[in-house]
Amino acid sequence: MCNTYRFRPFADQPFEEIRQIGVPLEFPEGRPNIEPRDAIRIGDSAPLLTRTDAGVALRTMKWAWMSPQGRPVFNFRSEGRSFASSQRCAVPADGFYEFTDALPGQKRKTRWLFTLADNPVFWIAGVVRDGAFALLTTEPGPDIAPYHDRQIVILPTGRVMEWLDLSAPEKELLTPLPGGSLVVTRVFPEPDGPDPQLLF
Repeated sequence: MCNTYRFRPFADQPFEEIRQIGVPLEFPEGRPNIEPRDAIRIGDSAPLLTRTDAGVALRTMKWAWMSPQGRPVFNFRSEGRSFASSQRCAVPADGFYEFTDALPGQKRKTRWLFTLADNPVFWIAGVVRDGAFALLTTEPGPDIAPYHDRQIVILPTGRVMEWLDLSAPEKELLTPLPGGSLVVTRVFPEPDGPDPQLLF
């Protein structure tokens, strides 16, 4: 499951998408200074959008609420559920990571970065509970299936407001992207060069 994602905003993207469709962007916590981050992890605070009466609000919330058993809920299965009465959110990202078994000669798992092929940034469908958020998941699409048996729900480009307003069927929005939508890059171990003392 996705337990780390990346967000390195540039030139007001992806928030410019909201402005272009004429939806007011509100800052109830004050206008944030969003720093580029290569790794947003469970328990970190991160930016997201929620719907308001007049527009959408850019807020910062903690990733993962606590279950009754005391475990963090950071991914939330979307199949078989309706989110019509939930507080829906959209989480900006420009990449996310998955792991596979360690390669021969390596002690650490292999890390893969997934990015969108036709857009430098994207939105992940999420829900808010207890002042925190979780990312929705679905069955893996063809780009993810070789690496993991689940995937986060990436909203199709241009459809973030349909999720926040639920103005399109949930089954249409909460689905894997078609094959070829994602680019996968191995980031550990690096394909070339010495074994780095990496990253995470």
